[in-house]
Amino acid sequence: MRLIRLKDLPSLPDTVRSALALGVSRLGAADVEDPPRDARLLLRAALGCDAVRLSLMLDEPIADEAVRRFLDWIGRRALREPVSKILGQREFWSLTFKVTADTLDPRPDTEVLVEHALAYLDHNAAGKVLDLGTGSGCILLALLHERPALTGLGVDISHAALAVAQENAAELGLSDRASFQHGSWMDGLTELFDLVVSNPPYVRTNVIADLAPEVRVHDPDLALDGGPDGLLAYKKIIAGLGGILKPGGRCFLEIGYDQSQLVSDLASAARFKSKVHHDIAGHPRCVEINT
Repeated sequence: MRLIRLKDLPSLPDTVRSALALGVSRLGAADVEDPPRDARLLLRAALGCDAVRLSLMLDEPIADEAVRRFLDWIGRRALREPVSKILGQREFWSLTFKVTADTLDPRPDTEVLVEHALAYLDHNAAGKVLDLGTGSGCILLALLHERPALTGLGVDISHAALAVAQENAAELGLSDRASFQHGSWMDGLTELFDLVVSNPPYVRTNVIADLAPEVRVHDPDLALDGGPDGLLAYKKIIAGLGGILKPGGRCFLEIGYDQSQLVSDLASAARFKSKVHHDIAGHPRCVEINT
């Protein structure tokens, strides 16, 4: 595939509509999954407008600075860099989170975990949440945003990811209820939590090379590699739950599409009860564990 460079163009697009058409065409030629969606997202960011305003200004002229920025981003997207990593942010649970190369890109599938964790939590009840492998902090901060009496701790082995999570907490006005700690899973933790959540690495090591480049190249290996069987993190978390989960508490773990029985078996072997929750496509997406 030969990518069109700015200097190869006879002239820059002079309207919003022509810039959008060129962006869609270039992404289509690069086999990006949804060219119109991604081109519109990038053009909105380049112009600093929302979706409604973009639709109303399609026939307006576009400034050279904006079109150059847009086409630069289109070039990066054509090389399969995710839109979120290009723009440095991602919407999750209707909140905006900073993301970087050091954090997993939050995905809609993970909202299933948030949804069921919120269903468990009483709206006004105080309690403490532990988010293991917090990354950008999106799960923990979404829960705290919805439940004002909660406090939480996010743990991650990556100092760089923790810095991003702290920035997100500050931006969302949640720094007073969210704290972050460097560590490996629950190692060194002594307090008890009402709720434990995690989207751990669960991709089998030998499968990582086959992932889409948006994931394989642009998400950190630490957030992907679940070991030879994809279960390494689950084994560690479930083995340590008894020491950190309050009696009657809950743990919600995101899982891969083919891991529901395997993770449920791990919970059963540790004398926990479990229940599987599915995503909108009907795939197993989250295992709820309780005592």
